[in-house]
Amino acid sequence: MICVFGGLTIWGSVRALPTANITNGVYYSGDTNSNNASLMINVYWGTEYLDGMLEVLSEKNVKTTFFVGGTWALKNEEMLNKIKSQGHEIGNHGYNHRDHDKISESDNLKEISNTHKIVQELSGVEMNLFAPPSGAYNKTTVSAATSLGYKTIMWTRDTIDWRDKNTDLIYSRAIKNAKGGDLILMHPTANTLEALPKIIEYYQSNNLNLTTVTETLG
Repeated sequence: MICVFGGLTIWGSVRALPTANITNGVYYSGDTNSNNASLMINVYWGTEYLDGMLEVLSEKNVKTTFFVGGTWALKNEEMLNKIKSQGHEIGNHGYNHRDHDKISESDNLKEISNTHKIVQELSGVEMNLFAPPSGAYNKTTVSAATSLGYKTIMWTRDTIDWRDKNTDLIYSRAIKNAKGGDLILMHPTANTLEALPKIIEYYQSNNLNLTTVTETLG
């Protein structure tokens, strides 16, 4: 490509800028110009399935993002650090799994900042991604998160694995119309663990790179 600036000709190539689906400051997808996608694993319960999920991720050479609750982190320091030690990203999922669209600004700040402090003290991780519990947020939530240096993250597709305990259904929701920039929401459940190898294999066989949310945002 040739670019001319004030009579000066510059030869070179121009890479497309990252394109993410951002609505009112909230991310619903990452860079759709890339072939990156992320499995977002939200954790308040299901600890008994995390070892199995970590084993699958390791076997398939996949890194991803675990959004952890503050109350969960307090009770599961060893697992929190195991997730970190295996190279996965850790994000903030609030302290008490409250609906952030129904609480005050000060409570939004406390839920996010208290979880940040706990995870930092237990693991040394400085988080900067916030996934509102139940996907419940409003302008106050986003403002509070932003003031604390956080990006607010939603999802492109939801496996609804917490409700529907059906491995085939979880798989089909995770892979339907898969594309670069996708953020796929899931939780540590028995059926998600069962579907996970097949989900990863589908993405990898379709030239989509499963990686952390930060990398997928571009």
